[in-house]
Formats: sequence, structure tokens, C-alpha cells
Amino acid sequence: MRAAPVVLSPTWAVDKWRRLFESLFSILPRPLPLPPMKTTLALLFLTLPLAAAAVTPSPYAGQETRGIKALSAKEQADLLAGKGMGLAKAAELNGYPGPAHVLELAKELSLSAEQRAKTEALFQAMETRAKELGRQIVDAERGLDALFANKQVTAALLDEHLARIGALQAQLRAAHLATHLEQVRILTPGQVAHYQVLRGYAGAELAATSEPPRGGAHDHAHGHAHRH
Repeated sequence: MRAAPVVLSPTWAVDKWRRLFESLFSILPRPLPLPPMKTTLALLFLTLPLAAAAVTPSPYAGQETRGIKALSAKEQADLLAGKGMGLAKAAELNGYPGPAHVLELAKELSLSAEQRAKTEALFQAMETRAKELGRQIVDAERGLDALFANKQVTAALLDEHLARIGALQAQLRAAHLATHLEQVRILTPGQVAHYQVLRGYAGAELAATSEPPRGGAHDHAHGHAHRH
């Protein structure tokens, strides 16, 4: 007797192919799950500053074209012109007027003819000295720059140039400060106090009430006695 034929149902074939595909996909690498949208945005904002910092130019950019890298054109001009450049702030802001501003305020301070003449002479001497020292500083900075530019710098040469520049800078500052020290001897205490008010320094109004700004030989002598 012949055996009955085997009849395969359609679902059997589907199940077979499904199991085959599952076995194939099980051996393939699975992709990593995507992070939530909020996490993605947070990471993006955190990395943006880092990317920007990587391309931010140096604050020195453009200065490589200077003739003297350590000095701007204005700084060179001020040194050669004998300008104050804030070197006498220790004196100016502690009650020791400078001759340039004293001459500017000559009328308000009621300078006598003698005081004006002495102040003018003091200013001229200071300016002459400052110009000469300023010229030497510019030359010394140019020499230091050339050592690096020409790749000739050594530790010994560096020490030598820095010592010279430092000494010149100290002399220049001393010239400005000494002038303020001498200027306060030319004025009376009242004029010094009024100078503080005119320059707008804090607390100067109270000091100015102790003595009015008067010029003249008699008042100037009184001022010296008061200080000494």
C-alpha cells in the first residue's frame, strides 16, 4: 500500500524562513542605542565652547609685525617724548603733585611768579632727562628684539640685556618720582590740597579746607615750616 503524501502548510514555510533570518541577524553586530534628544543637545552645547576656543586667535595676533615686539608705536612715542606713562602714580596719588599738571592749573592754584618759574625749570629738567632715558630704553628693547629675531640669543646675552633694560626703567621712574618730590617743596600745603581737589582725587575736599591756596614768598616759607 502506498504511503499518504505529506502536505506542508503555508505557515510551516513562513516559520522556517523566520527562524533562518533570526539566526542570521543574531550573529550580526547590533547598533548602539541612540541617546535621548535632550542628552544630545546638552552634549552639543558643551562642546561648542571647546570648538570655539580651539580657533580663538592669540591676543598678540598682529603684534608680530611690530618693529619692536615688546613696544607699541604709542609706547615708543611716549618714551621718546618723555611722557609720564603713569610712572609717578605712587607720588601723584599720595599727595605729591607733578609739575606738568601744576603748570596747567597755575591760575587755579594762584602760583606766584617765583613758583611758576621754579616749576617750569623743574619740568624742563625732568623732560630732558626722561627723553634721554626713554631713547635708551627704546634702543635697548630694539637690541633685545633683534637677538630673538636673528636667533642669536643666549642665556648670558639675555641676562645682560634684561639687566640694562631694568636699570634704565628704574632710572626713568626715579626721574619722574623725584620731580614730584621736588614739586611739593615749591608749593604750600594749601596749594597741594587744592591741587588734589582740582584733580578730582577722593577725600581731597576735606584736606583742602585746612588752608586756602595762596601763593607768594611769605606763604611759601610758611608752607616749608609746616612741612618740616
